[in-house]
Amino acid sequence: MWAVGEAMNQATNPHYLQAQHDWPEHQAVAHLVGSLPMGGVVPHTPVHAFKQPPETLRLGEMTPTATRQDIELGGLLAFVIDHVVTHKEADAIVQATERMGYRPEAPGIATPPGMRMNKSVHWLADEAMMQPMFARIGHLLPATLDGGALFPAFSHRMNMYRYDDQDVFNRHTDGNWPGYSLSEDRSEMQAWPSNLRSGLTMLLYLNGPEDGVQGGHTRLLHRHGAVDVVPKKGSALFFRHGFGPTSVVHEGCRVSGPVPKYVARINVMYDWRAAPHVA
Repeated sequence: MWAVGEAMNQATNPHYLQAQHDWPEHQAVAHLVGSLPMGGVVPHTPVHAFKQPPETLRLGEMTPTATRQDIELGGLLAFVIDHVVTHKEADAIVQATERMGYRPEAPGIATPPGMRMNKSVHWLADEAMMQPMFARIGHLLPATLDGGALFPAFSHRMNMYRYDDQDVFNRHTDGNWPGYSLSEDRSEMQAWPSNLRSGLTMLLYLNGPEDGVQGGHTRLLHRHGAVDVVPKKGSALFFRHGFGPTSVVHEGCRVSGPVPKYVARINVMYDWRAAPHVA
């Protein structure tokens, strides 16, 4: 069972011990202003990438096939897709991000004091991981969104969150983002063209109750009530984001006990060249 929070030590982390000789070195490819949970900023918060594509994160074929279940949310768009990644792949993503190191501050994200009460690491994943992931589930995603056309790739920038004992992400709405990927020489984070912006949040659950996580449900709010989505390892929750009337207000509920919850926010991208606006 993993140690908790800031007391987590690589020397006692079984994920680290298992994989410490199997990973390439990583480096910072950008530094952004990072917001702290209770206010204040850290000016040079890193965004990471591996110096070489890790073989451990090279995704192959997926069995069983991904399936989608829509969520009734008072007319708002939300759904879950199962079998996005295998349990082994989910564990490898956790291993990768623990090597990079979780921090109190989150780069490039501005949240008011007391909202984001968890730990974060942002990184640029490789094509060998992101493109097979999209290939597994792209046919289950909305082909159009408010006039924008689904772009056939996820942004490679992954916003990772670790919820230790008593951590929570209070009620909020996700903003929309540009897409990002690594430069050809792997030294810099590069933004995609301005017509490509995210339209959906994808929350990829990397562990859950079967691993000993207590709590940590994602609560989706609507005008008639709320729906709680239980983290399920290898599955992903999708919902509309931005700051328009169709965006889904949500919260990451409190985690209790010694096992952290790990989740990745990935942005589903749309081409808005023909759209009248972006929410």
